[in-house]
Amino acid sequence: MTSQLYLVRHGQTALNAEGRLRGLADPPLDEIGERQAAAVARALSDIGASLVLSSPLRRAVRTAQIIAEALGIEQRIDARLNDRDYGFWTGHRKSEVLAEWGTVDAAPGVETSETVLTRVLPALDEFAVPGADSTPLIVVTHDAVIRPLMLHIDPDATTITVPTGSYQVLIYLEGRWRIDLIDQQPL
Repeated sequence: MTSQLYLVRHGQTALNAEGRLRGLADPPLDEIGERQAAAVARALSDIGASLVLSSPLRRAVRTAQIIAEALGIEQRIDARLNDRDYGFWTGHRKSEVLAEWGTVDAAPGVETSETVLTRVLPALDEFAVPGADSTPLIVVTHDAVIRPLMLHIDPDATTITVPTGSYQVLIYLEGRWRIDLIDQQPL
């Protein structure tokens, strides 16, 4: 019994390019982000997926739309896949937050990785149903969702960088999710 889950980080936005925390801010994809989404769609064109699920933020919705249209599959939105809430720090340069607090997690008012997992895991349990007859699922979301999920699956997966326009592949094997591929960048 094997299933596959493709975790796609949305394409680049202007805030990504400037090194700013996006969180619940809702910038659109920039030109590079549009190209990244199209490249991911090409890379996933033959996996046999029937659904692409995404966060409700524009950058994720547009990435999912490009993939769904290219693959001719259904697209759905699920708010549980939303980006991490950075609170006051949304829009600030990540480097500034790191300089002041050491880690983004230490900055006051930032949604914890545990809280992110608490809302994301039920969505994945609902849609990523392992089984011999299951089709691969594509999930378009954010680095602050993908990274904690990958570390939840494998605490030693600390080298994952999750660049914009990249994807990770999980397989369900022997009763649990396992990391198959990391940081695949088709563009």
